[in-house]
Amino acid sequence: MNFSQPLIKGKLVRRYKRFLADVLLEDGSEVVAHCPNTGSMLGCQPDGARVWLSESDNPKRKLRYTWELVETSPGELACINTARPNAQAREAVEAGRVKELSGYGLCRAEVRYGEEKSRIDLHLSGHVELADAWVEVKNVTLCDGGCGFFPDAVTTRGQKHLRELMAQVAKGDRGVLMFVVNHTGITSVRPADHIDATYGALFRDAVKAGVEVVAYRAELGDGEEPTGNLALSRPVPVILDA
Repeated sequence: MNFSQPLIKGKLVRRYKRFLADVLLEDGSEVVAHCPNTGSMLGCQPDGARVWLSESDNPKRKLRYTWELVETSPGELACINTARPNAQAREAVEAGRVKELSGYGLCRAEVRYGEEKSRIDLHLSGHVELADAWVEVKNVTLCDGGCGFFPDAVTTRGQKHLRELMAQVAKGDRGVLMFVVNHTGITSVRPADHIDATYGALFRDAVKAGVEVVAYRAELGDGEEPTGNLALSRPVPVILDA
């Protein structure tokens, strides 16, 4: 899974109004790029950071550029586009690279389910031995000392998703939380208790109730330059301890 075209390099000037970022391109021009991330982006918007943009030739788009990658520290890249993780997860599952979710005949996205009126990111069915799997995908970009943390802000929505997964397990299906690790410096993942203690406690309750947790990392770049490859290829451990 790759970007459809080469990315454009620039320098972050500022992010503002959540969805906008001013970027200085290598030719000296400054452009306004769409920032496809509603979260806090903690650790992913350092002043003057190198960034990479995708470009669209769609005349109906208000903004021509979309912010995709950022160099969070020397040699470490993160994908901040939260529209990417679901597609990354689905491609990896259907390609058989997520061993915990292999063997399913059908993969559907955005299926309505649950008592709290949710939509599951991926619903897997048709396994000859295993029950249906309800897979909630979460993007991980907050890195501290090689450890990835989720969430990067208090998330009542994420708490709801954990409750929904526990309910599916109680019905006899599989509930799976899949962390898509979009930061090359992350070698393990754990709940961010220091940011959302309620989520951390509920996360561990969910695991005790039978919710499965997996994490796979994208190989976004080689050293300090992006390869353009979004494929999930490397499992990373999930740490449950507080």
